[in-house]
Amino acid sequence: MTQETKFVVVEGLGRLPQFSHATIAGEWIHVSGTLGTLRDSMNLAAGGTGPETTQTLRNMGSILEACGAGFANVVKVSVFLKDMGTFAAMNEAYGSFFPGEPPARITVGVADLALGAAVEIECVARLASSSS
Repeated sequence: MTQETKFVVVEGLGRLPQFSHATIAGEWIHVSGTLGTLRDSMNLAAGGTGPETTQTLRNMGSILEACGAGFANVVKVSVFLKDMGTFAAMNEAYGSFFPGEPPARITVGVADLALGAAVEIECVARLASSSS
């Protein structure tokens, strides 16, 4: 059986032309690194790590929805923080999107992020229609 690969781009979310917002490969969704840009712009949400994390996850929610999934389908998250001293602000905002059993996660401190962002997040999710 051949597994189809689908590249997903969500209208209104900022992106560079060199990548898709997500790739669906078989039953798996791989969401690209996502920033806290405001809809229809490349401007970051104001206020630092907490508000940027909230906007990043809103954007990620739009991407997951376009793929036929949601946060309940996420199995692994990678968070990249420009300043590990802002971990608590990121974690508080993050927790509001995963109030139940959270997926596996890694948080890594980095020297810099695109657009001068404070946070970038990527994830792997399973298609909502997939069983077990």
